Amino acid sequence: MNLGINFGLTKLGCNEAFMNLNTVIENFELRGSTSDDCPLILALIKELAEYEKLSHEVVATVETLEETLFGEKAYAEVFIGEYEGVPVGYALFFHNFSTFTGRPGIYLEDIYEKPEMRGKGFGKCMLSYIAKLAVERNCTRVEWSVLDWNEPSIQFYRSIGAIPMDGWTVQRLHGDALASFAAEFN
Repeated sequence: MNLGINFGLTKLGCNEAFMNLNTVIENFELRGSTSDDCPLILALIKELAEYEKLSHEVVATVETLEETLFGEKAYAEVFIGEYEGVPVGYALFFHNFSTFTGRPGIYLEDIYEKPEMRGKGFGKCMLSYIAKLAVERNCTRVEWSVLDWNEPSIQFYRSIGAIPMDGWTVQRLHGDALASFAAEFN
């Protein structure tokens, strides 16, 4: 399946820089997000968290998303996948940096499509768009995490050529431990 996207716009790279990118999947479009989409983005984040059995970890609010995605400094980019004009998924990503290559990469924090929409090529199309952005932005890689039990996603990622980073374990410092350790800096 050819998942080409019509990139007829001149500026890509911020949330509102692209709108209504037609895909070769009939009636499926990708569109940039605006601050008006924050309630929708939060709802999709909560759906993803429920699927991942992590609903208890969602503390984001519409207000925090407005501030961090569309405020003075945007920390991430979001686009919405729409089928027949109805939102069916989203992707949220940001740039990271590889000191080994001396160039940026893209970290895909979330990619999600509603369960009833899976198997239609929408997720693959959204992920191929992220890959296209990475190439256009001269990034050396796209990375993301997947839960160990999520075998359908793991199989899909292998089918597109993604490889696990064996020998690496994600580390996280958050909550009280983050605050406590930060307080050690004088």
